[in-house]
Amino acid sequence: MEQSLSPGLYIVATPIGNLGDITLRAVEVLRGVAAVACEDTRVTGKLLHHLGLKKPLVRYDDHAREDDRERLLARMETEPVALLSDAGTPLISDPGYRLVRTARERGIAITSLPGASAAIVAITLSGLPSDRFLFAGFLPNKAKAREEVLAELARVPATLVFYETAPRLDATLTAIGRVLPGREVAVARELTKKFEECRNGAPADLAAHYAAHPPKGEIVLLVAPPADEDPENFDVDALLRAQLTDAKPSQAAARVAKVTGLDRKTLYARALELK
Repeated sequence: MEQSLSPGLYIVATPIGNLGDITLRAVEVLRGVAAVACEDTRVTGKLLHHLGLKKPLVRYDDHAREDDRERLLARMETEPVALLSDAGTPLISDPGYRLVRTARERGIAITSLPGASAAIVAITLSGLPSDRFLFAGFLPNKAKAREEVLAELARVPATLVFYETAPRLDATLTAIGRVLPGREVAVARELTKKFEECRNGAPADLAAHYAAHPPKGEIVLLVAPPADEDPENFDVDALLRAQLTDAKPSQAAARVAKVTGLDRKTLYARALELK
């Protein structure tokens, strides 16, 4: 017999690869909801079929219109509705923020069911510091914007976590090597699946490996925190030389200043000497 659920929104985390990672509570809730709002009805349909369930599916993604959201919100007033993304926890670089935000503003009951998350799996697998981390989602597509974001995060004393796609991996590793020199990086991919791997190393070495072995599947990129926050202990000349390989002295000085916190004018003068 299905357990009766109260009206409201139920945020349900789903497997990121291995269907065995669905929780018993998630199955129980999916069995009891009146409808499922999901990123892709085909993907969610396969999951429900695997679980032996059949529910009305409503497409809800980043392109959903306001009236689509309003219809879901109205339904939550009188019925239990589940929110799923294609894989992992909804809202974590997946659709759902506006829906949850509006539901809270209107006093609609919200229940969130914990479960799989690629970011958390990657952190625990990588061997990088896990006591403090910053999840930054996807980096920008354009090279300049990508490097600007990395520069903004350069002095954060925590492991940085990004989601990435296989076609952009090389460009992103190159950017990390340029903007965050000397950092250990981990590439975690195909998590929980048959060909799961987590490879650690310098950005250039990882880029060379994946150039020879083109990656497939979803990727989580992790960057180790700064090794030493004391500017006096930075090898400034080494950092500047690395930047001067493809940047003007002014650009090299700006990049190193963001990483170290040292004076930009002083770094520029030194960059001119090294150039």
